[in-house]
Amino acid sequence: MCSFIEKQFDCLGNGRPDKAYLKYRWKPSGCELPKFNGQDLLRRYQGKKILFVGDSLSLNQWQSLTCMLHAALPQSNFTLNKTGNLSTFYMPEYNISLMLSRSAFLVDLVLDKKLGRVLKLDSIQNGDSWKGYDMLIFNTWHWWLHKGNQKPWDYIQQGDKVYEDMDRLVAFGEGLRTWSKWVDSNVNPAKTKLFFQGIFLLITTQHHATAKLNQSAEGCTRRNAAGSGGGEGVLSNMTTAVRLLDVTTPSELRKDGHPSVYGIGGQKGNDCSHWCLAGVPDTWNQLLYAILITDAKSKI
Repeated sequence: MCSFIEKQFDCLGNGRPDKAYLKYRWKPSGCELPKFNGQDLLRRYQGKKILFVGDSLSLNQWQSLTCMLHAALPQSNFTLNKTGNLSTFYMPEYNISLMLSRSAFLVDLVLDKKLGRVLKLDSIQNGDSWKGYDMLIFNTWHWWLHKGNQKPWDYIQQGDKVYEDMDRLVAFGEGLRTWSKWVDSNVNPAKTKLFFQGIFLLITTQHHATAKLNQSAEGCTRRNAAGSGGGEGVLSNMTTAVRLLDVTTPSELRKDGHPSVYGIGGQKGNDCSHWCLAGVPDTWNQLLYAILITDAKSKI
């Protein structure tokens, strides 16, 4: 059992009574997915630094991988630290660092004295802190989730034009193009492996009665493909090779894997965006591992 799971992902610790969701495994058709080998991954990336950059789904995947590597070396004298928006999981036995930089939109979200919170679609100054890593795994997903007073910005700026809001998929595409230009200008693919984790889903919920609690709760019942907002097209037009880790299908089939009322909000909340740990993000990391070892074999 991973002792440092964030409360929002610790479904069993938050009282989830069933364990059936822990028993499913992703089995693709047409190929055999290699079993995740944490010790092998530690050996391959000894002395390396791996950085996840993105929103809370990056947190979900990063924490899954830290737990999977800890399970491979349970006696490790690991350290887990957080400074500002940077979290670091370090295993001294292999001198390996798994780090997480929280940057929900990849482009800059700044505080302007006059306008308030401004999402700048063509600015990525925070990218300076992403340089010098052996692997970068990017993600950005929350562009279309929050509206009205849940909106995380007051204005969106593109060039010299400022908007109160705009079509979210258009904004996502513009932000992703800014990110792609930053990658092309700042990352050497001969030194740094690059991934973009994509989960292109919209989530809806359906009320159902919870008579035992004498209140209504929401269950995660349906998730529809939202489209990538041109994500694949942006990646294919880059001069720097970035692997798309598209985890849409193995995630779409697992509505049972969401925290729902066993997340951080308890019965007052309903988390249909994230995933219990252990759970679905372990599959994402199994796919990541499969790509890494397949790429390594192809270079032999």
